Amino acid sequence: MSRWKGLPEELDPHVRQLVVRLRRVKDHSGLSLRRLAAQTGYSTSSWERYLAGRSLPPREAVEAMARLGGDDATRLLALHEVAAEAWGKGADRQSEPAGDGTAGGPDPQSPPPGARTGAKTGAGPGTEPVTDLGTELGTDLRTELGTGAPRPHGRALRVTLIAGSVALVLAVAAAVLLAVRLTDGEGGAAAADLTASAATAPGPPEESEPPRYTCRAERIDGRWYAGNSRTQKAILANGHAGPEVAEAQCLLRDAGLSPGAVDGIFGPHTERAVRALQKRAHLVVDGIIGPHTWKALRE
Repeated sequence: MSRWKGLPEELDPHVRQLVVRLRRVKDHSGLSLRRLAAQTGYSTSSWERYLAGRSLPPREAVEAMARLGGDDATRLLALHEVAAEAWGKGADRQSEPAGDGTAGGPDPQSPPPGARTGAKTGAGPGTEPVTDLGTELGTDLRTELGTGAPRPHGRALRVTLIAGSVALVLAVAAAVLLAVRLTDGEGGAAAADLTASAATAPGPPEESEPPRYTCRAERIDGRWYAGNSRTQKAILANGHAGPEVAEAQCLLRDAGLSPGAVDGIFGPHTERAVRALQKRAHLVVDGIIGPHTWKALRE
């Protein structure tokens, strides 16, 4: 079993799951990186990057690994699809330019230009001069009032116009601010919905521990069974895994041969035990379990 270096901490969990699975399949296959490169068409350095989590392997490389390691290609490709999506998101995961978050309303209008003081006409000392608003109103106040005499309500009219302008500016600014707050509220709600959806959305199954098998020998109709599988025709070879392999390992152990741990993985120890059984039963010694070897195992 290879001693693998730890994967980068920042590696996405889905990518990490795929790399761990590929490492396991590579270990079970017994292939070196050089042999793996020769049989898949991908260089040794490429496989080093794939199995170190520094680069995402292409789909064809994953499929070739599954074929050589005797693993479930469908599951490996499903893991690769999820990892590819996570890898793409990681590459694009950069800070987007955020809005300035402020709504700059129009600048408050400046007060009208200073009033011009009209000349006193027939007024005695202390009489208040008439304010000329001709510039703001577009009409000479004196003409509009029909007299050049000072009018005591001219200043009140100017104050009223200025107050109306300020009120209009404040109303526009309040409307813009309200629109911005409503927009922020909708955006926050949408972000909260997206966060909740991401938290509750089902993801791909996490990598689970390999199943544990037990050996419960019993004889049925003149044949021995270990409680993991009743197959008599399954073809098993180095790199295969599953309950059929565990069944064969239990029967090999009962036959006095040592297949290693009963873990359901057809490795070098199991292959040596199969060869020993085939030699004892005068079968073709190829290390592959077929119908004849199953018959010898269950007798």
